[in-house]
Amino acid sequence: MPYKRIKRLILWIPPLAIALWEYMRHAFLLPYISMGLGNLLTPVLALLLTLTVMRRLFRMLEATSESLQRERSAKAALLERERLARELHDGISQSLFLLAVKLDKLEHAEDGEQVRETAEQIRKTAKHMYDDVRQSIASLRGEPTGEEMQWMDAVRQMAEQLGQGGLRTELDWRLPDTQLTDKEKVELLAIVREAMMNVEKHARASRLAVHAAAEPVDGGGFRVTVEDDGVGADERELNARGRYGVRMMRDRAAAMGWRFEIRPAGQEAAGTVVEVAKTDGR
Repeated sequence: MPYKRIKRLILWIPPLAIALWEYMRHAFLLPYISMGLGNLLTPVLALLLTLTVMRRLFRMLEATSESLQRERSAKAALLERERLARELHDGISQSLFLLAVKLDKLEHAEDGEQVRETAEQIRKTAKHMYDDVRQSIASLRGEPTGEEMQWMDAVRQMAEQLGQGGLRTELDWRLPDTQLTDKEKVELLAIVREAMMNVEKHARASRLAVHAAAEPVDGGGFRVTVEDDGVGADERELNARGRYGVRMMRDRAAAMGWRFEIRPAGQEAAGTVVEVAKTDGR
């Protein structure tokens, strides 16, 4: 039986039962039961009702409450696992992918200068991965970090790393930091970084452009696009089971009440545009 229905029964059965008894006593039983005896039988009836019907309802209420608590605990554990997966995907897995790209570049290096340059890039990526791990641990512990206040540095650094891999990058960021809350910065950064990594992984593009601008909305709106000139994205591939990154971006945007869209760059131009926008001022 549903939890709310049990509560309603507990609230309504005692007064209705007593009211019915009093009506029957005064309407039909007065010739047979005296007023004093009737007054004595009323608490006895209430006690019997409590020991039978109400006791059973309370047991049902406790069982339902325990079941709801177990469901809440299971949901909380699932949400925590999802958050941990996002932490790993946002930072560590992306850095490992860049590290693999640079190691492949090192393997095909032809001269000492190129080897030294690639080794320096690998060293920077390893340091960035260390910072990501440290920041993730601090986040799990609930500790604030300095990196949270320099969130745009991560976008700039990723643009530089992708540029070192041969992808021509453009970063046009005209969205003031003061217009976003700390939570909005975290969620927007995760979406932008994932979109940029998807271009490197799947688009086979030569150009990547990131644009961000404020929108004239009460409460502070914005529009951010990540555009490439690659092979384009198939809708079935975007919704495939293994495309965790795309689902993560959609979920993050939906949780913040933002509009999220993946569309072709144009009818004539190849490529894909990922857009996230806050347009309702919330």
